[in-house]
Order: sequence, then C-alpha cells, then structure tokens
Amino acid sequence: MQFMLLFSRQGKLRLQKWYVPLSDKEKKKITRELVQTVLARKPKMCSFLEWRDLKIVYKRYASLYFCCAIEDQDNELITLEIIHRYVELLDKYFGSVCELDIIFNFEKAYFILDEFLLGGEVQETSKKNVLKAIEQADLLQEDVKEAETPRSVLEEIGLT
Repeated sequence: MQFMLLFSRQGKLRLQKWYVPLSDKEKKKITRELVQTVLARKPKMCSFLEWRDLKIVYKRYASLYFCCAIEDQDNELITLEIIHRYVELLDKYFGSVCELDIIFNFEKAYFILDEFLLGGEVQETSKKNVLKAIEQADLLQEDVKEAETPRSVLEEIGLT
C-alpha cells in the first residue's frame, strides 16, 4: 500500500498515512486530485479505479471515505478487507466510530492504524491482538498521567 486517506463527503481530509516518500506539495496535489475524483463518482459505481500507475480502492462508511492506493499488481479485494478491518477496529475502540471520533481523537486513529499496518503491509491480522495492544498503551498512558499529576506536600508524606 502506498498511502491511505480518510476524508469526509465534503472533501475535508481527516487522516492521511503515507508509506512512500513524497514532498508535501506532491501529497497535497495527490490528495486534492483523489478527493475530487472519488467524490465525483456515483454511489453504485465500482470501488476500484485506475489512477496514474496505481489502483485506488475506496469504501464509504457513513460520512467518511476510506481510500487506499496500491500497486498495479496488488489485490483490490484484500485492500477492501484491510479497509473494513480498520473500520472494525475503530468501531470496537470508539464504540460505533463516527467522523467526530476521528477529528477529536486523531492520535488514537493513527495509533490503531499503526498497530494494524506497518509500512503499508498488514502487521497484525488478529483484531483481538490489536485491541489488546491499544488497551495496554491506554493503561500505560493513564499511569504516566497519574504520575505527572501534582500532589500536595501533605499527600507526599502521607497525611491526607
């Protein structure tokens, strides 16, 4: 996989993950072109399209489009399954994920994607294992927050 984009029906980019080195200018150009192309397609049209020397695989869930660019020889159906698995992971974590979850918790959405995909390849096929890793990271983050909360002098010496 070369990259994954999540964008709204209005064309607002919500998440982007690039697995190939490109300049910011090129990324913006690609994003603008693809968002326009995908949004212009009718709902009943195929979710695969040939674009430049890549294949684009996309799927719409509620108000979000999940769009992936893959090599010409890669399997489109596996890519659709990858998109679906990522949506399932987001759903499990957020409890029926919506666009606002992605907007306000984008770092978690990226973290879930990074636990699932590494370098554009599936790293972990088990949803249970991915969610367990995320849960452990959340617990670790909570422990760090608790350690950082300032305590009074009385609390420090155990008088409260």
